[in-house]
Amino acid sequence: KIGTQTWLVENLKTTKYNDGTSIPLVTDNTEWKNLTTPGYCWYGNDAANNKDAYGALYNWYTVEKGKLCPKGWHIPDDSEWTIMEDYLIANGFNYDGSTSENLIAKSLATAYNWEASSFPGVVGNTDFPLKINSTGFSALPAGNRMSTGLFEYYGGAGVWWSATEADLLVAWSHYIISTSRSMTRTYLSKNGGLSVRCVMD
Repeated sequence: KIGTQTWLVENLKTTKYNDGTSIPLVTDNTEWKNLTTPGYCWYGNDAANNKDAYGALYNWYTVEKGKLCPKGWHIPDDSEWTIMEDYLIANGFNYDGSTSENLIAKSLATAYNWEASSFPGVVGNTDFPLKINSTGFSALPAGNRMSTGLFEYYGGAGVWWSATEADLLVAWSHYIISTSRSMTRTYLSKNGGLSVRCVMD
């Protein structure tokens, strides 16, 4: 529970919509690149090592269906991500306890599996131990799949879709990286593969 919101504490790993319909598993890079319909994968196409720990990577066409989360939950839209971030900033979850700038990444991330960094207050540094995952959000560096089909940032970044499109080709997402103190908002290609979190209705 973060403020007025209740979040799942792990990334989705479902291979079916909540109506039981299967989501296509797409491993081939060219096929992934050309998708304009739903698809998912495991990082590096390695389910054995990545499914349980990191969950699946979904393109935005899968998110768009509105049936990915369990009943009673939904994929947060862009404003719901911002509500969470603003609450954390205002309530002392910045690594240094300040309440203005966005310095909340450490409070959202696990203490393990992130690439190490010596910069103060960042996710990959073990400093400020009381702030590490103080939200319980338990973010992990699951990486992502680019619109080209190639995989990147395993160990270095966690990137999550919002349910809000920016235009016909891109949708809003939020991410944290091992060398940053902030959670950052950006838009990415809809046929990229990102992690998904759900928030309670």
